[in-house]
Amino acid sequence: MKNVTVTLKQGRERPVAHGHPWVFSGAIAGVEGAAEVGDVADVVTNRGEWLARGLIHPDAALSVRLYTRQQDQALDAVFFAARAENALAFRDQLFGDAETRQNTNSYRLIYSESDGLSGLIVDRYADVLSVQVSAKALLPFLDGILKCVKDRTGIERVHVVADEDSVEREKLDSTALPGAFPENAPPVRIRENGFLFDVDLGSGQKTGYFLDQRVNRVRAASYARGRRVLSAYCYTGAFEVHAAAAGAAKILGVDRSEAALARARENVALNRSAVPVEYLKADVPDALRRFRDTGETFDMIILDPPRFVANRSQVEKGLRAYKDINLLAMKLLTPGGILASFSCSGQVSAADFKTMIGWSSVDAGRNVKIIETLSQPPDHPVLAVFPESEYLKGVICRVE
Repeated sequence: MKNVTVTLKQGRERPVAHGHPWVFSGAIAGVEGAAEVGDVADVVTNRGEWLARGLIHPDAALSVRLYTRQQDQALDAVFFAARAENALAFRDQLFGDAETRQNTNSYRLIYSESDGLSGLIVDRYADVLSVQVSAKALLPFLDGILKCVKDRTGIERVHVVADEDSVEREKLDSTALPGAFPENAPPVRIRENGFLFDVDLGSGQKTGYFLDQRVNRVRAASYARGRRVLSAYCYTGAFEVHAAAAGAAKILGVDRSEAALARARENVALNRSAVPVEYLKADVPDALRRFRDTGETFDMIILDPPRFVANRSQVEKGLRAYKDINLLAMKLLTPGGILASFSCSGQVSAADFKTMIGWSSVDAGRNVKIIETLSQPPDHPVLAVFPESEYLKGVICRVE
């Protein structure tokens, strides 16, 4: 590892000067030194003024991930361990008391750029650390960071995976990462809001479970009492478990993954719900259209789809896909019905998402009122100068 100097093109320094943690290759005028992946990069303006320091991946579109604005601060094992310690101390403030941990023992410990550790996500699942790496340049420091996390939490079991997009984008070799769980590994049992869930870390999406919806599940469930609920893109059943406990009349979950539905059924049984909960294996848009054609209605619909938009070029197409399912859902709701609709696409802004809800209401011919606006929980903090860190948005609507 050596130091190199990255000079920005004229007029491209403003995002870096304002604290944005990324430098893309298109903003770079030149690199002084034969840069290799993981080298320390000092980023300067075209006039040579020092701006920030990070780690470089010269062959990636995201060329430099920035970690410090202090020129006298070295990027070494001590620095990265201190960043991890700061992130963990904040989570102790959120989850440190005994009552909170009795109800919820699974949450995000390190959230990449928002915690000053671009390219790394660490989630706690009871007594397991689930780690997602997206920065090849950060790999030399990974063991040291994880040692800090393990020492601080007392957790020794670690499941490490490469972010799927980064395998291609950063040429990240997933086989070089330590400790991924095998696909047939037994599930990890966690608690969320007092409920129990079995999580398949070896085969689950993202880092195994959607921890970011923890608060939103409670908010959505608060409207479920006495209602016939459709949970679309239900995955492993967390929204259904919360809605059943809140007193829903009956629940139907829909997902196209048989493995997810099998786990959803087990999670419902694990929490001993007295509410009838059924599951249907189907593609959600197709199922919504069949319900429309057969005259099926619901009193509440939860839409929690996977990411529809991976990059800016897909935004328009993605918004059409969101509009399609939301329009159909609005048509299926009884008067006064509740729609809880979400997007985890970071490229779709909260404003655009609400605009899409408006378009859907017009085309559905329904009077729709947004009664709650939802986002991600405090353990997924949003970095004010990095809007990309705010990816989860949702609304709860009354459809008249």
